[in-house]
Amino acid sequence: MPAFLEKFFPEVYGKTQDPNLNSNYCKYDNQNLQLFTSSLYLAGLIATFFASWTTRRLGRKPTMLIAGFFFIVGVVLNAAAQDLAMLIIGRILLGCGVGFANQVRVWRAVPLFLSEIAPTRIRGGLNILFQLNVTVGILFANLVNYGTAKIKGGWGWRLSLGLAGIPAALLTGGALLVLETPNSLIERGNLDEGKSVLRKIRGTDNIEPEFLELVEASRMAKEVKHPFRNLLKKRNWPQLFITIALQIFQQFTGINAIMFYAPVLFDTVGFGNDAALYSAVIIGAVNVLSTCVSIYSVDKVGRRMLLLEAGVQMLFSQVVIAIILGIKVTDDSNDLHRGFGILVVVMVCTFVSAFAWSWGPLGWLIPSETFPLETRSAGQSVTVCVNLIFTFVMAQAFLSMLCTLKFGIFLFFSGWVFIMSIFVVFLLPETKNIPIEEMTDRVWKKHWFWKRFMDEDEEMPAT
Repeated sequence: MPAFLEKFFPEVYGKTQDPNLNSNYCKYDNQNLQLFTSSLYLAGLIATFFASWTTRRLGRKPTMLIAGFFFIVGVVLNAAAQDLAMLIIGRILLGCGVGFANQVRVWRAVPLFLSEIAPTRIRGGLNILFQLNVTVGILFANLVNYGTAKIKGGWGWRLSLGLAGIPAALLTGGALLVLETPNSLIERGNLDEGKSVLRKIRGTDNIEPEFLELVEASRMAKEVKHPFRNLLKKRNWPQLFITIALQIFQQFTGINAIMFYAPVLFDTVGFGNDAALYSAVIIGAVNVLSTCVSIYSVDKVGRRMLLLEAGVQMLFSQVVIAIILGIKVTDDSNDLHRGFGILVVVMVCTFVSAFAWSWGPLGWLIPSETFPLETRSAGQSVTVCVNLIFTFVMAQAFLSMLCTLKFGIFLFFSGWVFIMSIFVVFLLPETKNIPIEEMTDRVWKKHWFWKRFMDEDEEMPAT
């Protein structure tokens, strides 16, 4: 929003208002502006490690309360910010909230939990319901930005940032009201209290079989020693390599760069500020609808088919965008005809839809269903960490890359889409309709390349 840029990023604001400045692609290139976006993800990565300790020692409920505290303080600082330092500190605190919330509620726990409990035939679709909620959140954020940008007086950005306090308050209030989970209590040795809570939430005294199952599951989990060290054993290399590759490739599709900076991108190629925000709302809606396509199809056509089809679709749309911008938008001209402008929006939506039913949800689904029990939790931790690292990298680098590569930024991302599609063809096995307990025997030991790492004589992981 112009008022936001004028207050915190006057250099960028000056570039956007200077009609004689030959920098259509570079007018938003500013490290501090990128840091405002990316700092959340770096803070979230660091906070995740502290949250892991609090979850183990204090339980999930205190960790949720800590997350809520960080969210609320971060929102207050952002909405009331008077200078850039205050804005960035608020953003970092929001990132800390993300890190603590992830530990108990989101990326680390939910995909893994759903993959373990879901029936095999609907495991993919049920897991992607989690991703659907994420896309709905993105759509609401775009709608909030669109609405608050129309507020006269230049204070709409404060309301936009301040409205994040609503989910923050709901999270904190919910943490105050909910009981500590029986699993967490049992894991920390509070068996009597765990049984009491289980009895209360089930509404019956007949909970002994379930309680004993939880106790046994806790015992087995504690017997797993050195899960991260076990990840480095030869038999776990395939899952580890694929997990890391999926997270890197997911970011190098360019999706987060486009979703973070959609209004900036559209303004750069000639849309007005309102039109840019409106286009971002359209992208958010396409994101939600396309995720529903993935829920329906992932267990029918399989993971590989969705990824490969999406690769063709993303590659085509990015090349078309690059050609249009290369011909019509230069540093000293943004003469983008209305018809070409609409085509750019259509191609961006085509790209987003392909990502939303493939690399978006499947980047979380596949790692959650491929690791064996003794490394499953550690593997999911690696998934989260690598994703946050490369989300930070792309958020921090995109505007500078846009300035340097100009329309070639889409060719850069399309090149990565081609590489990751080759990766899917040769190295990514199909996991559709295969129980996670049978992945080793039915997937890894039968894959033309990965089977060489499944040495039967190798020493089993320490337990």
